[in-house]
Amino acid sequence: MTKEEELINRLMKEDEDFIKIKKAHTELAGQLDELEKKPFLTPQDEVEIKIIKKKKLVYKDEIERILRKYR
Repeated sequence: MTKEEELINRLMKEDEDFIKIKKAHTELAGQLDELEKKPFLTPQDEVEIKIIKKKKLVYKDEIERILRKYR
């Protein structure tokens, strides 16, 4: 296990904000996977995918900010 993985595991047990952000990021990733599995995307699906990707990126940035604080 890398130091990065160890830090993430520790934060998943100890840091409430990190837990919430990581969980939200994971949920968005699941939603994105489900939408992208569709054989045909409606215009609404395409808009939803863009929205999810933007939200997911915001959470990823927050995850990185917290990780930098502990490195």
